[in-house]
Parts: sequence; structure tokens; C-alpha cells
Amino acid sequence: MIQDIYPHKLHNEYHPDQSPRPDDAIICFVGNKILVGGKENAFTFPHRSELPGVSDGTYLFSLDRQAFYLVDGDFTGHSGSYRYHTLRDLRWHLKGPRENLYAAYTAYHLTTWYRENRFCGSCGQATVHAAAERALHCPACGRVIYPRLNPAVIVGVTDGNRILMTKYANRDVSFYALIAGFTEIGESMEECVAREVMEEVGLKVKNLRYYKSQPWGSADDILLGFYCDADGATDIRLDEKELREAVWVERDAIEGQPDNLSLTNEMMMVFKAGREPR
Repeated sequence: MIQDIYPHKLHNEYHPDQSPRPDDAIICFVGNKILVGGKENAFTFPHRSELPGVSDGTYLFSLDRQAFYLVDGDFTGHSGSYRYHTLRDLRWHLKGPRENLYAAYTAYHLTTWYRENRFCGSCGQATVHAAAERALHCPACGRVIYPRLNPAVIVGVTDGNRILMTKYANRDVSFYALIAGFTEIGESMEECVAREVMEEVGLKVKNLRYYKSQPWGSADDILLGFYCDADGATDIRLDEKELREAVWVERDAIEGQPDNLSLTNEMMMVFKAGREPR
């Protein structure tokens, strides 16, 4: 999965007292596009010394010993060989290295949070960086805002040697995924699994088994993977607003996604190999 970058390590501790050095990595987004260079399987981030006019930035995290800083500004035309790309471009075209993909997705998560909380949601005053932790503080009313994580589930619904595979409506992808959805207010993760399956394909489920979690920065979420068994009838009643296809697929017939970055793909491949939790 995208976070499986060993022997590399992403350190998310906050260091507000640090400032970018010439060889530190710079994260710069314009809209939803990030500034990177390099080629397929070897894209890189610019260093502070390579971007004109960069003297300060917001500390994000470090990858191994490389510190990353968020910098505002549009460096189009002033960044040498670096160009702006979407996260989809990084995933499907530049592809890696994986540790840099993970850094880019995590940086997008933090960038979005900073961008969307420049003002206090309670009183409307401009926020400032907290002194000792990763948080934004309102100097007027005292509100403290922490980075947001949206909990969501990935669900492998099984029926003996079959697993339910789906394709999202209104998404330009050709490969299959699993049922997924965000947890709602007042709902447990287990209740979310049952609701999402019922809403999207009209099936009851039982015997929920937790598998694994995954941070997914492009949607600000933390994904929790569950397997469960169909409970009773297995006829699919498709919610066409959410899905354009849902089919039962035998283990041997499962085809994975084009890369192995997602929890969805890993869960499909684990089931194909017969290694899912029972």
C-alpha cells in the first residue's frame, strides 16, 4: 500500500521552530497541482535553493532525514525542470518512487487543511499557527483547530469463494474496487459497513472481520478495511447513483488494479490468495 515505504520512514512530528534550509524539500500547490520534477518512477521535489524568492515556509514532516516545507506561491516559469502535476498524474504516470508518492499525498492532506482553516469557523477571525503543536489557533475566541481525518470503510463482501467487486459511477476508471463509504455522525465503523453495503447493493452482512487501515491524503481520510459475509440472499440491487456495476467474482478470476498502492487492491489480492481473516 502507499504507506508501505520501509526502509524509509515518514516522521509526522511537528517542528514549528525550524526554517527551510537550502537542501530541504519544498511542497508547493497551485490549486490541486503539486510542483515536482524528474521522470517515471523517479520524480522529485524541488529544494529551497532551486526556487527563487523562497525564504520561509510551514514545516510539514520529514521523510527519513529530508525535511519538507509548505510554501505559498506560483512558480510556473521560474522553476527550471519542475512542473505542476495532479496527484492522479503522480500515481498513474510518474508512479514513484513510492516514498515520494506517500509524501505528496500526505502533503496534500495538510495543505488542504491549512488552506481551508485560514479563518476561524466560530468568529471569522484569521487563525495563526499554534506554538507547540500541529494546530491552528484563533487569537480572538481561543478556538483550536486540529488536522481533520475523515473515517471511512473499505468492505470486502464475500460469499464462499466469491467477493463482491464494484465500479464507481461517474469515475473514469476501468478497474474494479470494493464497496466504500464515509462514516456518518453517531455511527460506529461496524454500523457504517452494514449501511454502506445495504445502500449500494441491497445486501445484509454478518461476521465482520477487521483487516487493516490506510491513510489516504487525497480525500483527507483514514480508511478501515473489513471483510464480511453476505447474510441471506445474494441478489444485487444496485444503487446507480453510487455504482455503475457490482458483480460477484470467483477467487481465481479476480484481477487487481494497475498498482498495489490502495487498501482496496490489497484486500482483493488477499482474498484471491485465500488469506483473508476468517
